[in-house]
Amino acid sequence: MRWTLVVPLKPLALAKSRLSAAAGDGLRPGLALAFAQDTVAAALACTAVRDVAVVTDDALAGRELSRLGARIVADSPRAGLNAALAHGASVVRAERPASAVAALNADLPALRPRELARVLERAAEFPRAFLPDAAAVGTTLLASAGGVELRPVFGTDSRTRHRDSGAVELALDAVDSVRRDVDTGEDLRAALALGVGPRTAAVAARLLIPEQ
Repeated sequence: MRWTLVVPLKPLALAKSRLSAAAGDGLRPGLALAFAQDTVAAALACTAVRDVAVVTDDALAGRELSRLGARIVADSPRAGLNAALAHGASVVRAERPASAVAALNADLPALRPRELARVLERAAEFPRAFLPDAAAVGTTLLASAGGVELRPVFGTDSRTRHRDSGAVELALDAVDSVRRDVDTGEDLRAALALGVGPRTAAVAARLLIPEQ
């Protein structure tokens, strides 16, 4: 099974507000873009991935991610993260109804293609499955097999919400890069320790990340 990944990305000026202490408004949009670029590049290098659809209305992000090989889908619902993901999945399946689709966070700058492949290969065993984030509170990936509705419920405590929705929680070790999303300076330090992609590394070199 090869997957289409749907990656949501809000306008860069609004993205990653919790990183303001580390990046400030001058660097924060560039850091959010770097996260997305490294995430998409790693996803496209994964053998289990057929293609990547990025749902965004940000013109700069759309141009840069398109250059990497991503398909850009306009966020026409403009009704938040879950609506954007449902819309992205519907656009993909309008063309390929049997596609296996997975929602993937755009802030996984340490993502490793082999680790992503392990997660997707396990997810293929279930109609719907999800991977909790490193904090074991949120979700970094939600997968649905061909013909199965994605039904994303990202947001506060999405680990519990996805489990309550009937999705199977994937219990895998050695997939830290797929679980390490970045919302705070502490998260960024953890991602840097794992080893981030080149675009994030270049922007992060300009930051002073405060202790928390």
